[in-house]
Formats: sequence, C-alpha cells, structure tokens
Amino acid sequence: MSRLNNTSYLGFPFRIGPDGARTTDRKTHVREQIEQVLFTDPGERVFRPGFGAGIRSLIFEPNGSPLWEITRKRLTASLAEALHGEVDPRTLAVDVRGEGEKMLVVVSYVLATMDHAEQHEFMVGPGG
Repeated sequence: MSRLNNTSYLGFPFRIGPDGARTTDRKTHVREQIEQVLFTDPGERVFRPGFGAGIRSLIFEPNGSPLWEITRKRLTASLAEALHGEVDPRTLAVDVRGEGEKMLVVVSYVLATMDHAEQHEFMVGPGG
C-alpha cells in the first residue's frame, strides 16, 4: 500500500494517551470529520463561521419531507467542502428521512485513492 493510504491522523476528539496524542486511520478520520460537520453549529468556530450543519438544532423542527430535503442539501454541501480530497466527490450521497420523532441521516461515499466504500448512519432526536 502507498503511504497515502496508511497515514495516521489526530483523533477526534483530541485525547492524550500514554504514548502521546491518540491517532486514527483514514477510515476513522473521515467518519470523525463527518461527525464534526453534523454536530457543529454554524458560527461555533471563530475562524470558520460557515463550518458545520448544526443538525442538533433540527430536533425542534417539524419532522417531515421538507425538513429532510433542506437538511440533505445543507449536509451535502457542507460535507463536500469538509471532505474535499478525502472522498471521491462523485460518490458522496446523503439521505435524510424520519422515523417517529427522530431523523435518520445516512452518509455514503468512496474513499479517494482507496476505492473503499463506506456508509454511516446517524440518528438525531430524543435519545438519539
């Protein structure tokens, strides 16, 4: 394997262990980046005020197809920017749907240079 595929990344959230800063592999790093985009509110980061999708604030919105479509578009744009160079942009897909009081977000993509497909599900809502 090439060095590009075996790179170590700082883990998120940042933690120090007995051997120094915790590191992760590329697959885990991309998932952690997705979590940062989903759960960071726009304006929360001082030097990147446009970063984040603020999905936690959607808990108080009516859970229906208009919300799902707006959320899908917002997440797709935010993730495309945050994951630039990490994932093949043609393969990035975001699906948003509701299940009762909860909203399910499914993010699918293929890691660039590795041709490895990944899919992650995030449940947002009471108890999620």
